[in-house]
Parts: sequence; C-alpha cells; structure tokens
Amino acid sequence: MKALIRAFSLPLAWIAFAAPAFAQARHFEHIEKPDRKSALESEPGVVYFNDERKHPVDLSVIKDAPVYSDKEGKQRLGYLKADQTVRLEAMTDRAYFVRGQGVKDGIAGWVPPWAFTSRDPNFVANLKKLYDRQLVVQRLISVHHVAVGMTPSEVSGSIGKPTKTTLRKTNTGESGRWEFIDYEEVKNYATVRDPYTGNYYQQLVSVTQVEKGKTTVDFENGFVSAIEESENRHAHQEAKLIVPPLIVVP
Repeated sequence: MKALIRAFSLPLAWIAFAAPAFAQARHFEHIEKPDRKSALESEPGVVYFNDERKHPVDLSVIKDAPVYSDKEGKQRLGYLKADQTVRLEAMTDRAYFVRGQGVKDGIAGWVPPWAFTSRDPNFVANLKKLYDRQLVVQRLISVHHVAVGMTPSEVSGSIGKPTKTTLRKTNTGESGRWEFIDYEEVKNYATVRDPYTGNYYQQLVSVTQVEKGKTTVDFENGFVSAIEESENRHAHQEAKLIVPPLIVVP
C-alpha cells in the first residue's frame, strides 16, 4: 500500500524589478556560489545566487550606500555609487551582497536594501519572500527531503538523479515523472557439508538486489505537483509543502 501526497493549489508571488534583463526570466532557483562547494556549507542565513545563470538578479542603485565586508554591517569597506546596475550574488534578510562601482574603484560587499529601487513598491518585501523560501529549500536539501512546489533541480540536489524519468507535453503545458528506487542487497546462503570434517556451514552463493522502497515525484510545468512514496520509506514523515520559486515579470 502506498501513501499519496496530492498537489495543492499554490500561490505564485509575482514581483517586478527595474532592470529590463528580467523580461524573459522564468524563476529563481537556489544554486551554488562559484567559490563555494555548497551554500549549505557556507554561512547560516545566507542564500546564494549563481553568477552563470541565464537570468541573473540585477538591481538598480538609487543612492550612494555603504558597503560592508560582513553581513552584520560592522566593518565598512567604502561606498557604492548611485545610478548603476549591480548583480545580486547573495542575500540575508537584512543585506544584499553585490559588486559594483565604488567612489574610486570597483567594490564588492554587503549593502542595505534601501539602496535599491524597483517599479514594484513591494520590491523589498517580495525579495524577502524569495529569501525565506530558499532557506526552506536549503533545509530540505540538507536532510534529503522533497516537497510539493520544488523545482527539478532542487529535487535532484536533494535526493540525486532519478532511476527512471518520463516526460509528457500537451498544448496546455508540460508534465513529467521521476522515479527513485531504493535497493538493498540480500545475501543468499546455502548449507554446505565439509567433506573432510563432516561439519555443516553456511556458504554465500549469491547476492541479489531487492527493492526496498520507491519515491515517485510528479512535475507540472516545472514544479513538483505530487509525491508518492512506498509505505515503508520514511513512513514517519509528514508531507511537506512549499511555495514555488517566485516568478519574475517585466
């Protein structure tokens, strides 16, 4: 008997940034910072963004702002000049890590959110929602769990590559299914009599792989819509549900 976790209707938070580079962006994903092995191994409370993504997060600077070497804002490096566009590389709930032009030279560090603007009056609040979601994703990945609302890359980052995949395209969208099968080795023994001593002993004759449990993850248009697990696999865990990544619109 299998337990089925159905998808729920999830709210999508829409946010708009001033930078036109977001016109074709689909969604945000939590991914590694290039000089880190994993964001999970880095500072707690920090969410990193990949510099190599197709649609990076660019922010418009509206006023000169202090730049700090630490996210707590204790050691000031200099000032970020206004009237420029900078790239968001990491964020906490109180500061953004960016690279840009300082008063004299280039500068990189932590900058307070009030230095940036957007046509969306809820810009800072919506970016905070993204931050909160990514922290949830990081925690799920750290314990190798999946949840409704995650993206394919987040699922693979949490529980690895699927054993089997299927993909279905229709005029209304795209859906797919990933299957993850857990196997355990079963050793098969035979009772053998020693011809010299007459004693009996157990001799290993073969090793077989038996399916221990299976997790099936269904996707609808790029997000997990349902999770089906074998009853004996993580039977004590409750179904988890998270909001999908924020959608960026021009």
